[in-house]
Amino acid sequence: MKALIISDSHGWQRELKEIVDRYRTEVDIIIHCGDSELDRDNEALTGVKVVKGNCDFGDDFEEEIIETVEATSIYVTHGHLYNVKMTTVPLTYRAEEKQADIACFGHSHIATTFEQNGIIYINPGSIKLPMGKRIRTYCICERTDDKTTVTFFEKDGVRVEDMIYEFTV
Repeated sequence: MKALIISDSHGWQRELKEIVDRYRTEVDIIIHCGDSELDRDNEALTGVKVVKGNCDFGDDFEEEIIETVEATSIYVTHGHLYNVKMTTVPLTYRAEEKQADIACFGHSHIATTFEQNGIIYINPGSIKLPMGKRIRTYCICERTDDKTTVTFFEKDGVRVEDMIYEFTV
C-alpha cells in the first residue's frame, strides 16, 4: 500500500494539483487531511480523499473518513475536533475506536509521525503554512508485509533526508 498524504494547503490550487499529479499514477490512495479551502469539484482534488478542516466551510467533506487499501485501515480527520495542537490523546482514542492501522491528521501544520499501541500516526505538515521546521511538506506512506515507511518531502518534491521513518508492522 502506498499513500500520498497532504494537509493544510489553504486555498492553493496549482501547487496542490502539481503534487497530486506528480504521484497520481504511483500511489494507491491520495489523502488530504483538511483545510484545503476548496470545493469538492475543484480540479486539484480530483481523485483525492478529503476531510473537512476548521477552515473548510459548507458540507463538501466529511469530518472523518476511514478507507481500506490492501488490507490497511486508514483513518483520516483534520484534528481540530480532537485538540491535536495541545495533545494527541483524544485522537489516539478515536483511532483505536476505529481500529485503524494508520491515522492521518493535520491542523497543527507540524510534520510528524509516531507509533502508539500499534497504530501509526501521520501529520504531513502543511504545503503552504508550515510550523515547526518551517519546511513546506507532504509525505508518502508505504506499507509492506513487515514495515511501514513514512517519507516527508518538500513542496517541490525534494525528500527531507532527516524525515524518513520506518516502523515495524
